[in-house]
Amino acid sequence: MSNFTKPENALKRAEELISLGQKQEALQTLHSLITSKRYRAWEKSLEQIMFKYVELCVEMRRWRFAKDGLMQYRIVCQHVNVSSLEKVIKHFMHLSAEKAEQARTQAQALEEALDVDDLEADKRPEDLMLSYVSGEKEKERSDRELVTPWFKFLWEAYTTVLEVVKNNSNLEALYAMTVRRAFQFCKQYKRITEFRRLCEVIRNHRANLHPESLKMNLNIRFEQLKVATELQLWKEAFRCVEDIHGLMCMVEKTPKAWVVYYAKLTEIFWISSSYLDHAYAWLKIFTLHQSFYENLGKKNYQMIASAVVLAALAVPPYDTRRASHVENETEKLSRAALLSELVSNGVLGCATQEVQDIYHLLEDEFLPVDLGAKLQPLLSRISGLGLKLASTASMQEYKLSQYIPALEKLATLRLLRQVSQVYNTMRIENLSRMIPFFGFDVVERIAVDAVKHEFIAMKVDHMNSVVMFEDVDDLSQEREQESKRLSKQNITEEQEQKRLAAEHERLRKQRILGEIEECKLEEAQALLDQTEKHSKRQEMVKKLHKLAKTMDYLERAKREEAAPLIEATFQQQLVEEKALHEREQQLEVELSRQRHAGDLKERNRLSPMIDNKMSFHERVIARRQAEFEQRQAARINQIIQTRRQDREIQRKKIFYVKTEQERLARVKEEGKIQEAECEAKLGETAEKHGFPTAAAPQRYVPRHRRG
Repeated sequence: MSNFTKPENALKRAEELISLGQKQEALQTLHSLITSKRYRAWEKSLEQIMFKYVELCVEMRRWRFAKDGLMQYRIVCQHVNVSSLEKVIKHFMHLSAEKAEQARTQAQALEEALDVDDLEADKRPEDLMLSYVSGEKEKERSDRELVTPWFKFLWEAYTTVLEVVKNNSNLEALYAMTVRRAFQFCKQYKRITEFRRLCEVIRNHRANLHPESLKMNLNIRFEQLKVATELQLWKEAFRCVEDIHGLMCMVEKTPKAWVVYYAKLTEIFWISSSYLDHAYAWLKIFTLHQSFYENLGKKNYQMIASAVVLAALAVPPYDTRRASHVENETEKLSRAALLSELVSNGVLGCATQEVQDIYHLLEDEFLPVDLGAKLQPLLSRISGLGLKLASTASMQEYKLSQYIPALEKLATLRLLRQVSQVYNTMRIENLSRMIPFFGFDVVERIAVDAVKHEFIAMKVDHMNSVVMFEDVDDLSQEREQESKRLSKQNITEEQEQKRLAAEHERLRKQRILGEIEECKLEEAQALLDQTEKHSKRQEMVKKLHKLAKTMDYLERAKREEAAPLIEATFQQQLVEEKALHEREQQLEVELSRQRHAGDLKERNRLSPMIDNKMSFHERVIARRQAEFEQRQAARINQIIQTRRQDREIQRKKIFYVKTEQERLARVKEEGKIQEAECEAKLGETAEKHGFPTAAAPQRYVPRHRRG
């Protein structure tokens, strides 16, 4: 845990330690500060500390410290200032690459110095002995001592940065830049193992892929595919193609990306001898150029169409793939279907005249004698042709000469097939003259493979130097006999497998019994060990009890011996404290006397001022008393006036209430008089007309008032 109140203090301390040559202590100081929980808020000073920290890590090749520091710094600034983390990481990678390049330059300079030091001097005996014992050359030894440690550190730096910036949408550009630098590192120094590990790391990072970063990851995969093909890692390139296909299904498809994709597929399929897939990939490239690149020149169209036709012709005329390979395909891919599609879609017509002539010679003509002689000059003319895809200017140039061996093999097969239809036997030297491409040993290997796939039927008699062509029926009979022999062999193999299975079961039971015995022995040994541990524990408890008694005895004896010494020390301390008290009391008396004498002098000095002080006091009191009496009289007058006003207001209120009550009483009396007059008039009217007089309504009288 860091003890610095400010981060700047830790940086100053680290610089002091570096100036003293203590770089390890300086690195440890900065590491403690960075990993401390006290500094979780980002500050500008932390960025300077990280710069110094990564410089020390690079200089001392401590990539684990660098990884811990960058992880902690990411936690501090990933929500506040991501650009600061990006600056630190770029500085770290720049320093690592610079150190690795310096080490490589130093190794080269050392090698040159060793080479040109003295041309006439022989090697030293110790150098010769070391080279013979270790089997290393000077360059290999200097690389192992100087370059390899820095290359290893640079590789760890790249993997550390990828681990730090992964799954952060704000650092996608830095992630892509780091991946490209790592690819360039693997490509420049031929680091095949590291490239495979890097591909696996990127593939694992794809599990947490963000939708917005798909395009960036697709560009990374294309760069990975390019480096894999340049390093000739075809298995890794094929896995990369699968990743690209998965990503392209999730993003918007662009013609350029598809062209690059299929162009790399052509290389992979060609190297893996998947010639039919290679041809279909070229057909896809031609279709894309035809649909999206309308301004492409006629020459480029011709070269791409020629590559498609030659790739289709390079496919063997018999199916060399296993049936299970195409069982689940909705439409089985075949060479015949591909060639018919090329003719129907006009691809053959777009190719150059030489390629069209080659197609007609190999697919349409029947020339068992002149086929080789007519085909050879055409192959010579296309050997110098090549193309560079217009949509991918950075791609390498494709040479049509790569198809010449496959075309020569196809011509050989066609010639053997046509000769077998005309001749029954032929001398080997005559057949060799008809096939100018290969020697007869190569022709024989080609024929064996064709016979194996039932494309032709022939035998070679080396004793008589003749080739005998047979019917396919004879070949089928031989294959039936071979099938019977194989079935018998399968029965024998099944019996042997059953015997081996029984033997394996017997050995398994024997192994299980042995394991049971071993378990019993282990249990017995464990019980014995437990008993020994128990006895040792009891013995240890007895020793502890004995030791406790000894310690009690020693402690009691020590206290008994120390008691009189403690008492004597206490009495001596009492005497010393009493003498100290008396000295301090005497000193206090002297100080009190001195203070009293000083107070008396001060009183005598100030006594003449007492009369003046009293007269001043009396004047102030008299003035304040007059002011008080004046303010008191004013306050009393104010109170009397306020009370007079309150009495006047109260009198007016009483008069108003009384006047209002009298008015209401008069109004009530007048109402009763009017009501009585109305009743009298109603009674007179009723008597005049003879109506019965209605009884006057009785008023409600409360119970407590009823008599």
